[in-house]
Amino acid sequence: MNTKRHFIEVSGLRVEVVRKAIKNLHLGVYPPAGRVRVAAPLRVDDEAVRLAVISKLGWIRRQQARFLEQPRQSPRQMVTGESHYFQGRRYRLHVIEENAAPRVQLKGNTALELFVRPGTDAAKRQAILNEWYRRELKVLVPDLIARWEPVIGVQVAEWGIKKMKTKWGTCNIVARRVWLNLDLAKHPFRCLEYILVHEMVHLLERYHNDRFRHLMDQFLPPWRLRHEELNQIPLAHEHWEDE
Repeated sequence: MNTKRHFIEVSGLRVEVVRKAIKNLHLGVYPPAGRVRVAAPLRVDDEAVRLAVISKLGWIRRQQARFLEQPRQSPRQMVTGESHYFQGRRYRLHVIEENAAPRVQLKGNTALELFVRPGTDAAKRQAILNEWYRRELKVLVPDLIARWEPVIGVQVAEWGIKKMKTKWGTCNIVARRVWLNLDLAKHPFRCLEYILVHEMVHLLERYHNDRFRHLMDQFLPPWRLRHEELNQIPLAHEHWEDE
């Protein structure tokens, strides 16, 4: 897709402007710091973008204030006592050192046990946990795809899980390939389902336009609530978008 990206300042706000081959202008405010982004049609000039932002200043400020009030996770040290999330539930990490292959297991509804070899550093501990998240998602996703393909009327040729800093999911329409963010393992199952449906609907409609929203309303009526829910777990030092 042809895109052009630059920044303008509007009433003290730094606004990212991305021009695409789309029909309508879309304004978004993203966590954690309330970054303002406008996706605009190629024909729309900066003055029109500026006026659109000014008309939404009150809403933008409210969104930014809401993000600033949200709790934020400190950087993870991967030590016993930290809080970690799985499927929307908070668990207390318990690191257990043993001379055996590393593994992760849940203990009841409160503890996440991470078994590592003695001397394993924080980065390796995080990698072990991430691989466990990946395996858990790979158990869930095939059934979800099989459930939604006949409903939406599309077929996913290929899918995968990867760590993404700024997107919950993405898709290649030509290849019918869907990627899901590894961090969705931390959120409730319904949020994983929402992002998967979101990407599958893009196989019918490329853009976030009225038709796309109508299709989402048709297939998954509570999708807006699930979108909001994605921001309820304490934020890490990253920002997120649906693609």
